[in-house]
Amino acid sequence: MSLDIFWFLPTHGDGHYLGTADGARAVDHGYLTQIAQAADRLGFGGVLIPTGRSCEDSWLVAASLIPVTQKLKFLVALRPGIISPTVAARQAATLDRLSGGRALFNLVTGGDPDELAGDGLHLSHSERYEASVEFTRIWRRVLEGEQVDYEGKHIQVKGAKLLYPPLQQPRPPLYFGGSSDAAQDLAAEQVELYLTWGEPLDAVREKIEAVKAKAAALGRTVRFGIRLHVIVRETNEEAWKAADRLIANLDDATIEKAQAAFARFDSVGQQRMAALHKGRRDNLEIAPNLWAGVGLVRGGAGTALVGDGPTVAERVKEYAALGIDTFIFSGYPHLEESYRVAELLFPHLPVKRPTQVEGANYVSPFGEMVANDILPQKAAQS
Repeated sequence: MSLDIFWFLPTHGDGHYLGTADGARAVDHGYLTQIAQAADRLGFGGVLIPTGRSCEDSWLVAASLIPVTQKLKFLVALRPGIISPTVAARQAATLDRLSGGRALFNLVTGGDPDELAGDGLHLSHSERYEASVEFTRIWRRVLEGEQVDYEGKHIQVKGAKLLYPPLQQPRPPLYFGGSSDAAQDLAAEQVELYLTWGEPLDAVREKIEAVKAKAAALGRTVRFGIRLHVIVRETNEEAWKAADRLIANLDDATIEKAQAAFARFDSVGQQRMAALHKGRRDNLEIAPNLWAGVGLVRGGAGTALVGDGPTVAERVKEYAALGIDTFIFSGYPHLEESYRVAELLFPHLPVKRPTQVEGANYVSPFGEMVANDILPQKAAQS
């Protein structure tokens, strides 16, 4: 099975250390362009663009990067309850057409009640999933060319339709991640690809089996993906040193403040992430080569695979053996780490690469040349 490998655009910030401004860098359009173009040329299939009040708007970021990339796909957020499903369908079709069929969509119900209230959404966890189901039913049908009348508990539309269809038919794929029973029910009915955060194998296996069973009961099949950070180096020792360095400037007060903020979330997935490390620095390797240090101060995906290329590849293959075919990776800083992942990890995996960008494959057979007309001695003798 070939694997889809995606990268991440850090529109909420980037740097060398977590939880501190030390080593941080400005994330402007030029920097996001650098990362997107690197991912495009290195062979990543796409990029996940995050959403939330701490991030730049994912749709505008994606649109701005269309003309500076060639093959890269953009996984952008759909926010039920914050936008009309019909308007979102028009936007999705437009982005898909303008990008030449490179648009993918990630359904995000949200997990921070304070942030959601700021956006005008005051529904409980269960009500948000009810609204998400209604939103997605309408969004899918409109994109697939239907004229939709829908009378739901939370959403009502009459004569909803799309005049200009998406390029991808019957519509662009829908991704979604959530760990609650309601989230799994939604995934089974509505989406093409179910995402999990990076938990130990047994926990991921349990979620995959549950979603598979629920989808099968509806006569559907669902693909699976996982969201992980990666710290890969030439040796395992170097990789673990890099992990320690990432949180080297992190103090206990910052961890405590971050964990208190995450505790207000009603997201089951966030609760599962927090339970992996319990807010403590000790015993952060929660499974072989699976490190929970990122989650000490970062909400959402909080685990990283750590090791040399062959070791991390073995861990990736263990997840793939569970049925996962899509891996959304990231690393700090994201520009440099995109190269490390492509150069140190890709050679050990069956990576499904998009059609290569013209000129992207050329590597001098002799490495760096010391002069324009002088080959290295070894090469000259051959």
